Amino acid sequence: MLKERRSVRKYKDEIVPKEVMDKVMDSARYAPSWGNTQVARYTLVTDPDIIKALAERCVKKFVYNVKVLENAKNVAVLSYVQGKSGAFEADKAKAMGLGNGGYVTDKGSDWEIFDAGIACQTFCLAAHEQGVGTCVMGVIDSDNIAEAIALPNGETVAALIPYGYPAEEPKPTPRLSVEQITRYI
Repeated sequence: MLKERRSVRKYKDEIVPKEVMDKVMDSARYAPSWGNTQVARYTLVTDPDIIKALAERCVKKFVYNVKVLENAKNVAVLSYVQGKSGAFEADKAKAMGLGNGGYVTDKGSDWEIFDAGIACQTFCLAAHEQGVGTCVMGVIDSDNIAEAIALPNGETVAALIPYGYPAEEPKPTPRLSVEQITRYI
């Protein structure tokens, strides 16, 4: 599955049924996270007015993202709960010899986006397993997205992920060799 999944940017003109997305979400919820904090949250959008707003105001007018969203019927907004990944409460941190609590990794709050990345990949693979294509968008305006979907306080947008039944079969792109990406010491 890891070698077969591709970013899909063209989808059939249909909403993915809730029953299918429930299966995707049942798998996606198993994404690992710091201390099993399970900080990932998913807002699944099928409302055409909200998707239009995402295309118009939330991808910095990046033409490729606008085009994908203009034809999308389904969009996931991946967000995460702030202040949990990379952190321990005072009692737990002290018991573990990690100081007075708060962020205990030298990555600080950046660890939150690491957990969101794991959740994003898990969502995309779970969707692929159900025959649903995905494309993770990196050129986004998180504040406008949060406003467009009325994101709850205490959550931060991590990614915008259009999804749907593929209307294309993207070709694999060249990959670096094992030797190019691996060091043994």
